[in-house]
Amino acid sequence: MKRPAIQILLLVVVLVAALCGIISPPVALACGFVVALTVGQPFPDFTGKATKNLLQWSVVGLGFGMNIGGVWKAGSTGFGFTVATIAGALLLGWLLGRGLRVESQTACLVSSGTAICGGSAIAAVGAALNADKKAMAMALAIVFSLNALALFIFPPVGKMLGMSQEQFGLWAAIAIHDTSSVVGAAVKYGDLALQVAAPVKLTRALWIIPLALGFSFFVSRKSGKITVPWFILFFVLAAAVRTVFPQGEGGYLLINKAAKIGLTFTLFLIGTGLSREAIRNVGVRPMIQGFVLWIIISLTSLFAVLHLIAR
Repeated sequence: MKRPAIQILLLVVVLVAALCGIISPPVALACGFVVALTVGQPFPDFTGKATKNLLQWSVVGLGFGMNIGGVWKAGSTGFGFTVATIAGALLLGWLLGRGLRVESQTACLVSSGTAICGGSAIAAVGAALNADKKAMAMALAIVFSLNALALFIFPPVGKMLGMSQEQFGLWAAIAIHDTSSVVGAAVKYGDLALQVAAPVKLTRALWIIPLALGFSFFVSRKSGKITVPWFILFFVLAAAVRTVFPQGEGGYLLINKAAKIGLTFTLFLIGTGLSREAIRNVGVRPMIQGFVLWIIISLTSLFAVLHLIAR
């Protein structure tokens, strides 16, 4: 079979798998890596345009999965702690990126994904920055890898330290990047841990909005061209519509599911853009940045949770 035929077949297989819910976003990204390193990037002109548009529309669709009022009310008790940890993670990520001389876009994406909610934050900020696909692929790979590690490590550590359900739920929501991994770790620990972790994590996810807007306007000022990040505005509108008109829950769930499928396929396309040459050029510095940032946040938030919340 000729190479173009193989590439078309692989694209179709991954798309069908995403539609059927067979593969998760991290698996789709890994599949993209495998394709790039074996048969090469399929149709770079097409995938480049498709990735940008599909990514933005997927982010908009994710807005229908958020009820702003409910999430804010549920997580308001940890508001100050949330703001402090997000600001601290972004600042520390920036300092680590500069110290390690990590390429600026990659450093911003790794910091954003670590500070807020993993892949969703990287997708939104990457679209706002019009980030290079290679930078996004590296940041996503780093964050997803650390998520998988945390999912297995956190529950045993919590048990070993004798953490209460509430303590563990708050710690997981702060120190684990992706929402699905937060939920997975909390479920392993107990029902009360999940009840604490889920709303706190969803409240953190709302910070995607000001963060993406901030990066977008920063880029606009730097380039001298004012660019309105319409997809973020539509993301806010989608969340507002769900909040104001809750009776359309069934439709919102369908749109949100379609957005997740779109994001999964987009991550596959992003993964196909990471060649061996790109990996060599990027090097190990972004990985070190992500790992060190994650360790520092995990330890400092663990210390704060253990001393601020009674067992």
